[in-house]
Amino acid sequence: MSKLHLAIAAVAVSLAIATSAETQTAEITVGISISTTGPAAALGVPERNALEFVPKDIGGVPLKLIVLDDGGDPSIATTNARRFVSESKADIMVGSSIVPSSVAISAVANEAGIPHFSLSPMPFTPARVKWSVDMPQPVEIVGRVMYDHMKAHGVKTIGYVGYSDSYGDLWFNDLKAQTSTMGMSIVDDERFARPDTSITGQALKLIAANPDAILIGAAGTGAGMPQSELRDRGYKGLIYQTHGAASSDFIRIAGKSAENVLMAAGPVMYPEGQPESALTKKPGLELNAAYEAKYGAHSRSQFAGHAYDVFEVLKRVVPMALKTAKPGTPEFREAIRQALMSEKEIAATQGVYNYTEQDRNGVDDRSRILLTVKDGKYVPAK
Repeated sequence: MSKLHLAIAAVAVSLAIATSAETQTAEITVGISISTTGPAAALGVPERNALEFVPKDIGGVPLKLIVLDDGGDPSIATTNARRFVSESKADIMVGSSIVPSSVAISAVANEAGIPHFSLSPMPFTPARVKWSVDMPQPVEIVGRVMYDHMKAHGVKTIGYVGYSDSYGDLWFNDLKAQTSTMGMSIVDDERFARPDTSITGQALKLIAANPDAILIGAAGTGAGMPQSELRDRGYKGLIYQTHGAASSDFIRIAGKSAENVLMAAGPVMYPEGQPESALTKKPGLELNAAYEAKYGAHSRSQFAGHAYDVFEVLKRVVPMALKTAKPGTPEFREAIRQALMSEKEIAATQGVYNYTEQDRNGVDDRSRILLTVKDGKYVPAK
């Protein structure tokens, strides 16, 4: 090889080394888009609050958290996600608080090749399945605990009222699919928008249909309105709420109408009642102790648990990824994705995670309980 060729080769090698060094970072960047304002703020605020209790570093590498508000708007969530890619060079993306915004972030994450943790029960498609996983329990697992309770209590007819968006559709479709084989039928399907301040018309139609039970497919403060409307207008049957309603905000909004509601929830809402052998008990107690010490007794939240659990998962997968790659590189992001698929029995507040290429929810029946409200407090349902 000539001296000129050797010089060119040496320059090429040095440039490659310099480029690699520039792309590597001394910290792990996590871009988080959640709804701390707008109709979904009751979900996003506890998610943001939970970040105060997550580790500052993992595997000896500092975490850099970049938290942006998307206001529950999928277009803003998309913009935030693109900022995480182009400006922040994020290694990981988290969000959002509601399904439409989570879907928007997932599209960007899968386009850019960045691991994404959804904080809402997002539907998966082939275009969004490689880089995204879900933290919340899937509706079919959480729903089953309510449908079994309905059947055990002689429910034959069901009314439904839920959001007029993908979250409402998820719950209605699951309700229809599971109860149709259990001897129950849906007699009315009503919808409302997240910003709505009244559902009087829908409530009157549901009461006129006279179902044995009603399922409300809403989340956060939005779940309290139909609960109050139905009880205030004289509905005496069983009312069930999805796990999206599981927070102290629901009791605050619904007031006395919350009494005797039946609510599917994650185990973080009542870890005290779990057996000592439950892997979700210790992290649940730890989060609730820290959260309630700062935000008050009974302030625990399903949504705080989802955000907190992202970092419980990362505590397992990041050390594995660091063995093969450095933060700030495509190789590191791929190593996190691979570790998500290989690490098993990852204990967190809301479930025990076992992700696979086919199962992006990663949880089983250990991820849900059934609660009711007695004297303004959550207690196990019978």
